[in-house]
Amino acid sequence: MSLPIRKTVKTLKNTTFSNIRTRTLNPHAFDFVINEPKKCETNTPFLVILISTTHKEFDARQAIRETWGDESTYSDIRIITLFLLGRNTDAVLNQMVEQESQIFHDIVVEDFIDSYHNLTLKTLMGMRWVATFCSQAQYVMKTDSDIFVNMDNLVYKLLKPTTKPKRRYFTGYVINGGPIRDMRSKWYMPRDLYPEAKYPPFCSGTGYVFSVDVAELIYKTSLHTRLLHLEDVYVGLCLRKLGIHPYQNSGFNHWKMAYSLCRYRRVITVHQISPEEMHRIWNDMSSKKHLRC
Repeated sequence: MSLPIRKTVKTLKNTTFSNIRTRTLNPHAFDFVINEPKKCETNTPFLVILISTTHKEFDARQAIRETWGDESTYSDIRIITLFLLGRNTDAVLNQMVEQESQIFHDIVVEDFIDSYHNLTLKTLMGMRWVATFCSQAQYVMKTDSDIFVNMDNLVYKLLKPTTKPKRRYFTGYVINGGPIRDMRSKWYMPRDLYPEAKYPPFCSGTGYVFSVDVAELIYKTSLHTRLLHLEDVYVGLCLRKLGIHPYQNSGFNHWKMAYSLCRYRRVITVHQISPEEMHRIWNDMSSKKHLRC
């Protein structure tokens, strides 16, 4: 008695043939170690502020929470403040940030090593967070923890909550420069990493503002754009690929500026402000709103 021979059907492997253009250069395969995924759920924010910081800068974070980054400053619009971090090589510092996060719920961490060379990853994490958890916001600001922000000018003079939200919008202190080839420089850029003689126009990483749609556009573009360690230059490269031109705004200062009430009333950002100065400037400006310049 012969058994019928069952034909075996070859199953094709699930292979995808991706060409060079679709292959991901930077998969950004980092998990959130600390996250605030529900921060935008109950009340849509007008503005999300992403602040690049490091583990030891607790005083700076606290000064921002108590001054210009206070989420309860405005009753008519909602503002969200988030501090961006990677993982520290010191377990104690990671633990301290974890405890700080449990108190304030304003910290987001991914599992890349927190370093100067990974600042670009930190910004891309912020873009990813906005695109994933807060895409219904209207505007985003990216800044650093040693920046003083004049929130009244940012919100009411620049972004104007009563007007129609902009799209494909990006503004800050625009820099037109080229790579520094001196190896001793903090901003050294090797030729093999960036061979061109000029950078595309980019906004100083000390502070720039963009419409919320740009967060997802930059994040998705970054997946196919070779990483550069100079965060602001890299964002400029992504903007060039997207055909988005950053607008120059003289209110964004990327340098230290001696304090004067009238001078600080005219700006949006000032660089190199210590936590003590942050409190002093904020208190002075808040208590003298009635004074005219």
